[in-house]
Amino acid sequence: MLMPKRVKHRKVQRGKRRGKAWKGSALAFGDFGLKAMDVGWVTDRQIEAARVAINRHIKRGGKLWIRIFPDKPITKKPAETRMGKGKGAPEQWVAVVKPGRMMFEVEGVSEPLAARAMELAARKLSIPTRFVSRESGGLI
Repeated sequence: MLMPKRVKHRKVQRGKRRGKAWKGSALAFGDFGLKAMDVGWVTDRQIEAARVAINRHIKRGGKLWIRIFPDKPITKKPAETRMGKGKGAPEQWVAVVKPGRMMFEVEGVSEPLAARAMELAARKLSIPTRFVSRESGGLI
């Protein structure tokens, strides 16, 4: 699973879930991409499942870029624990995704093949997405 090697703070606050993605919102590497349409957290397991789905469908025929990285730790307290006694231990890592953020990019494959691969990957994610291509300008 994806996770940072080191972090400045072991536990972080949840933060606000609002705004648009200005950086990382255009196709930068590939010809086709999967763009987020809503705000949310994408876990390391979801990113890995989407990566596997894309690679299996394109059969390693093209090149894949993952444009998001899970660098936010999410903590949980154990089940049936009383209130208080501090914050729970880090359980998983998530990437904060805002609307317009390009999450995956592919090149070296045909458009129907890329569209189907991105559709399979989108089913693994917890936020609504859209398939974009360089011809469409990569717009929302």
